Amino acid sequence: MASPQFELQVITFAKNLCSYIMTITQKSPKQFRFSLIGRLQNYTLDIIEELYFANDIFIKPENKSALIQRREHQRKAMSRLKLLVYVAQVSMEQGAIQPKQYEQICRHAYDTLNMLGAWMNSDLRRYTATKEKKI
Repeated sequence: MASPQFELQVITFAKNLCSYIMTITQKSPKQFRFSLIGRLQNYTLDIIEELYFANDIFIKPENKSALIQRREHQRKAMSRLKLLVYVAQVSMEQGAIQPKQYEQICRHAYDTLNMLGAWMNSDLRRYTATKEKKI
């Protein structure tokens, strides 16, 4: 999957996770399509949505509310990633996805979580450094 150069790497990771989940869930058992599989698909789309919302917020050093808004979207994305892994585990236990597929989802989710955490820490350092320079 090719991504534009200006796109954040965390968004690219989330898109790869979404693409993988959409691919593996195409042939899932019908009994799980509107419960577990629907949740998996919706969570991945929600994660990408929250990441785009967070990325679209421009932060100026004097605008603390913009940073708070961005952090809120980042936290929602992180929470949904954790929920996604849990639903994937339940899906595997119920036989909706294979154990190898669950492992792949966990690997993609872990990479995305790490990138998201790094982005959040980067924002925090940048904002703190800017605030300290003013004092």
